[in-house]
Amino acid sequence: MKRQFNTEKNMQPLPQQHEKASVVKVTLNRIYIILTMVFWAVYVASTIYYQITKGNGSFQKAVEAALYIIIVTTLCFSAMIYLFSRQGALLRFKAHKRIPREMLDSYFAKNQSDITVLVPSYDEEVTVIRQTLLSAALQEYPKVLVRLLIDDKPNPSTPEAAAKLQQTKQLARDINQLLAKPHQRFKKALEQFKAGQQPNFIKNQELLKVVAEYHFAVKWLQNFAASEPHEDHVDDFFVNHVILDLAEELAITAKAVEKVVEEKSQLPVERVEQLYCRLTWIFGAEVDYFQRKEYISLSHEANKAMNLNSYIDLMGKNYQVKKTEVGKVLLPVAPAQKADFVVPDSEFLLTLDADSLLLREYCLRLVYLLNQPGNEKIAVTQTPYSSFRGCPSRIERIAGATTDIQHILHQGTTHYGATFWVGSNAVIRKCALEDIAETEIVQGFPVRRFIQDRTVIEDTESSVDLEKHGWELYNYPERLSYSATPPDFGSLIIQRRRWANGGLLILPKLFATIKERRQQGNPLKMMEIFMRLNYMASIAWASFGLIFLLAYPFDDNLLSVYIICAAAPYFIAMASDLHYCRYKRLDILRIYGFNLILLAVNLAGVVKSIQQYLTGEKIPFARTPKVNDRTASPTLYLLAPLVIITFSAFICWRSYTAGNFPNAIFAGFNAFTASWAALAYIGIKNTIVDFVCNFINWLFVDVKTKDAGEDRKKEELNWRSVLYYGDDSEQVPLSVALGQSVTPQEEK
Repeated sequence: MKRQFNTEKNMQPLPQQHEKASVVKVTLNRIYIILTMVFWAVYVASTIYYQITKGNGSFQKAVEAALYIIIVTTLCFSAMIYLFSRQGALLRFKAHKRIPREMLDSYFAKNQSDITVLVPSYDEEVTVIRQTLLSAALQEYPKVLVRLLIDDKPNPSTPEAAAKLQQTKQLARDINQLLAKPHQRFKKALEQFKAGQQPNFIKNQELLKVVAEYHFAVKWLQNFAASEPHEDHVDDFFVNHVILDLAEELAITAKAVEKVVEEKSQLPVERVEQLYCRLTWIFGAEVDYFQRKEYISLSHEANKAMNLNSYIDLMGKNYQVKKTEVGKVLLPVAPAQKADFVVPDSEFLLTLDADSLLLREYCLRLVYLLNQPGNEKIAVTQTPYSSFRGCPSRIERIAGATTDIQHILHQGTTHYGATFWVGSNAVIRKCALEDIAETEIVQGFPVRRFIQDRTVIEDTESSVDLEKHGWELYNYPERLSYSATPPDFGSLIIQRRRWANGGLLILPKLFATIKERRQQGNPLKMMEIFMRLNYMASIAWASFGLIFLLAYPFDDNLLSVYIICAAAPYFIAMASDLHYCRYKRLDILRIYGFNLILLAVNLAGVVKSIQQYLTGEKIPFARTPKVNDRTASPTLYLLAPLVIITFSAFICWRSYTAGNFPNAIFAGFNAFTASWAALAYIGIKNTIVDFVCNFINWLFVDVKTKDAGEDRKKEELNWRSVLYYGDDSEQVPLSVALGQSVTPQEEK
């Protein structure tokens, strides 16, 4: 993709460890909190005083004032939560101490809990999945099982889709073959070392053998990196920071051992064995794939949560595959019986989106944390993902800026016990999921839900479920995971609309949890409640509040200088955070315009939540497209920014002519920032192209030609459905029975 003007060319990611906050920075943030509270209170008091003393008793004016106070209060509340979250993050970064590598090696030499990495995938690009699987397979962890959960149709209807599915399946075999040679070599070296009669301390020639093995690993990784494609900033990250950084760390370790030999020193036999183990761990992962839609006994609901749930429910059991008239069924069998399909169990799960990458110590450090005394009730730990740097488009850069700001805020919520599971990556205790599991019967088969699929933000609802059952969640205060950011407006619409959907639906469950925990004598802290409430509902009240501020010509007396003073600390703090994350301070204005053009997208997500609440229906999970070109934008979301710009300009002119200068300034600022955002992040050319294409698609409808024997086929008896389901009075087609599309060959 051609690089746009005003994008970032520096592809170096932010440091893994956060800079320790200074006393001045922490103190300033406390001052920001106090100023926001004081100016909000002064504004509310002054507005009420004005209405009492100088108001004309008009009911309309009183309602306007009350509505304005409510809007300002909700926005100030969100600003306060931002500042408190920031405060928690600064304190955590200041207190964090990185665990030395030798302590990790010593611990895992004796404690080797299995971990299964689950990578749910639906219609993802093969190259994207491959990098994700490799970043999981190259984890420095003793026992890693990587499972790609393919959710594509098992019987594609086009040759292109069939070829893509076959390539996706082939990934597991290719990665296993790739890692087999180095793993066998290092495993043999470890076995030879253990078999020899070693003294308590190792030196000289035996240490040089360790050096030789490490040099081989470094050379292998360097050759592998040289053979990888290097087409964009994500490829750059994968090659340089997943592969070559691992090679560099192994090279430094080899150099350190060489130094031991040069100084004629020695190492304990346990430490040398750990060095050999480290190499076997890196290349010892086992990769495989699973397709739940091949089996009618598993859920076929179109969402990521049920893709994960289906495999989690199978873990630790043996199965025979029984072929029925309408498809294959998995039947559990005893361990002693012959099984067609065995699903290994593990103490920990790692859920990883197919467009995310992990750094090499992710599993090592997070599982170590979970296994420390006092952390037995931590169910989920994660490092909230960061963005890939050096992106070629302006919209990806500014969306990445919001992602990196969110990383800081998520770190801060842990300080107050208000962590939310962010679904792109997380290490989970499997027993915690068992604790919150629910079972229902679907078409005669038991279906267990560990992760709720009622909304498309399944991780948020599961966070509340875990909280209700007394479990805790924890964000590890380092940057160890990265995820893709939408590179164009069309794909960003899909992602942000999904994020805005579901929060309101989960609120009743949060209130029930608050009540139940209070009855148990273990109430939630007030700050935790506020943070969770803001996380779920702030998009709704901010979107509706901004609509009122943009559309309604409020009295100029309501827009006071106190509001600006109350909002200023929030914007100053965010500008400082942007600078901390290596962005420009003025990007705060770009983010403001960015949020304006996404206003309709956020509203659509909120309205969808309300619709879902009223109808009780689930909505399918909409994946964020990863394409080389761009995703077309729907007409509604192209029109909305134009409406906002035009209406803001009109309100600016009208307020100016009426002498309402505060409203004129506010509307003019909105018109300017939204115009800049529309030009920079959508573009005139793309807007016109999408308008024309959408109009043509609406105007012309593809005519489906009827098959000559179609009417006859409709009248034929569906004997497979009759023999399996019984009553065929409603003529349930095989495709419906299977919950998937079926090719004509399969029907025959």
